[in-house]
Amino acid sequence: MKRNEYADLIVKKLQEKKEDYKKEFNLPDRINSCIIDDLLPEEVAKEIYDAFPTPEEMTTYKSLRENKRIAAQMDLYNPLLEEIVFAFQDQRVIDVVEEITGLKEMTPDSNLYAGGISLMAKGNFLNPHLDNSHDNDRENYRVLNLLYYVTPDWDVKNGGNLELWDNGMDGKQRTIHSRFNRLALMITNKTSIHSVSKVIVDHKRCCVSNYYFSQKPAENDEYFHVTSFYGRPEEPVKNVLLRADALLRQTVRNVTGKRIVKTQHIYKKKEDNEDNN
Repeated sequence: MKRNEYADLIVKKLQEKKEDYKKEFNLPDRINSCIIDDLLPEEVAKEIYDAFPTPEEMTTYKSLRENKRIAAQMDLYNPLLEEIVFAFQDQRVIDVVEEITGLKEMTPDSNLYAGGISLMAKGNFLNPHLDNSHDNDRENYRVLNLLYYVTPDWDVKNGGNLELWDNGMDGKQRTIHSRFNRLALMITNKTSIHSVSKVIVDHKRCCVSNYYFSQKPAENDEYFHVTSFYGRPEEPVKNVLLRADALLRQTVRNVTGKRIVKTQHIYKKKEDNEDNN
């Protein structure tokens, strides 16, 4: 299938219960979010899962902050994966998502900054964090996270589930099961702390991810912050280290405007390389 065909199916599904998704996304006193189950026909979703590369073929991010496998250089993998990733960037999909979320003038990121595909196997995790407030060039605000889970028969007890810290790190997290064929929409703003629980089984949880950006922040006021990690409630020492790390990186960005480490989580397209030669 081509991306426009995937987009046809996504738009149809989102339109079916658009008002229900809109109500769920805008429930008060929690991080704005909603879930869309059975996004694509089951056989289509399974085909996407089967197209995923092995963990060894993906880039490892491993530190105190996280332990996961990611891929943004989509031309290295099964072409089907690039098609489904970019299906979520179809303008028709963006339009209906804007209706659901109330977020306006959103644009996708063809360079897949922090997007693409991800895989979590046994022992992998993502500590609680706030996403970087902007795109790679700090020109637009990151306002929405779209996560599409494609591992068949993934049990919530396996771990690898999205966690939303609605009341900050002093409260209890809300778990969104990384259920097969489920799309999760989540706002990204100054308070949208989220994480992924550690995978405890010898299996892989696969996800197709996208971010939408906008010149307008998802808040009333303008703001800027780097990706900022926290320790889980049972990790007080780790929390001190991660908060110090975030403070250092924020200070460097504020003073120099540059990153300490240049991100590699970017789709470097052939035409972009040719333009720079």
